Amino acid sequence: MNATPSATTTQIVLPGLVEPSGLELATVPTPTPGPGQLLVEMEATGVSFAEQSMRKGRYFGQPAFPFVPGYDLVGRVLEVGTGGDATLIGRRVATLTKTGAWATHAAVAARDSILVPDGVSSEDAETVVVNGVTAWQMLHRAARVQPGQTILLFGANGGVGGILIQLARLHGVRVIGAASPRHHEALRAAGVIPVDYADPELAARVRELAPNGVAAVFDNVGGETTRTAFGLLARGGTLVTYSIISAVGGTGPLMVPFLRAIGQALLWTALPNGRSSTFYDLWAGHRLRPARFRRHLEADLGEVFRLLEHGDITANIAARFPLTEIVAAMELAESRTLNGKVVLHP
Repeated sequence: MNATPSATTTQIVLPGLVEPSGLELATVPTPTPGPGQLLVEMEATGVSFAEQSMRKGRYFGQPAFPFVPGYDLVGRVLEVGTGGDATLIGRRVATLTKTGAWATHAAVAARDSILVPDGVSSEDAETVVVNGVTAWQMLHRAARVQPGQTILLFGANGGVGGILIQLARLHGVRVIGAASPRHHEALRAAGVIPVDYADPELAARVRELAPNGVAAVFDNVGGETTRTAFGLLARGGTLVTYSIISAVGGTGPLMVPFLRAIGQALLWTALPNGRSSTFYDLWAGHRLRPARFRRHLEADLGEVFRLLEHGDITANIAARFPLTEIVAAMELAESRTLNGKVVLHP
C-alpha cells in the first residue's frame, strides 16, 4: 500500500553567511515531482564537510543564498514524475542531491538515485552514499590500487577516509593514515598505521614506513601537503586530490586554487617520472556524459551497498539527531572531534 504524501514539508534553510544557530526551519508545500524526478520521503540524511563549507560560502559552485542544504539522502519513493518508473513507488532509494536533502520530502533526480537493499537500514545506507561512492571510485577507478600495495591517506578520520580505509583493507591494501593524534587510537583499531598530519617530519616518517614509496596518496588538504604527497609516490603511483581544505578554510577566491590544483595535476602527470596526479570530482561527467556517470554510480554505490549488507564493511554513525535539531547536529559535526558521520532523521 502506497503512502499519501504529506501536504507540507519541513526544510532547513541556509539563509546566508551565518553560524549554525542561524539555520532556519521552514514549512512549505510538499513538492510535486517533475519529469525525471521522484518525490522521496526522507528517512535519513546527514552532515558532511560540504554543508559545513557551504555555511561559510566556501563550497565551489554552491547556489546563491538562501537554499536548502543536504548533499545526499535515503528515503522512500512516494511519487514519480511524468513518464517515470512507477515500480519505484514504495521502494527506498539513495540519492546524490548536492543540495536540498535537509527536508522531510524532496523532489530528486531519478538518474541520481540508486535502490537500497532491504538488508541495509536507511541510516546505515546514508553513511555510505556520497562518502562510499567517493572512496570506492578514488581507490578503484582513480588510483587503481592493487592488493599488497601501500597507500597514504590524509583525512583518515573523516567520512570518506573511514570508508576508504575499510575498502582498502578489504582489498588487501596497507594503509598509512594521516590525522590528528587524538584519532590515532581509533585508526590503529581499524588496522591503520597512524601518522600526525601536522608533523613537520611527516615525509620522513612515511619514507620509513614505505621506503620505496606508496602506491597512492589521497590528499584532501592541498597546498604544500600536495607537493609533499607527490614526492612520496613510488614509480607508477598516483596522487588523488579530493578536496583543498587549505583553500576552503581560507578567505580568498576559490576559483584560483582549484584551477591551480587541476593544472598542477596535469603538469605532474605529463612529467617523465612514472607518477601521475589527478583531481577527483564526484560530479565529473554528470552533465557531459550522463549515461556513463549513471553506470558508474549504479555499479559503485551498488557494490558498496552489497558490502555493507554482507557485513564486509560497517557503517560508522557518530551521532543521530532529528532534522529539527540541526543546530546541535551542525555544531557537533563542526567540532572536529568525531570519528564517523552525523546522521539526521525526520
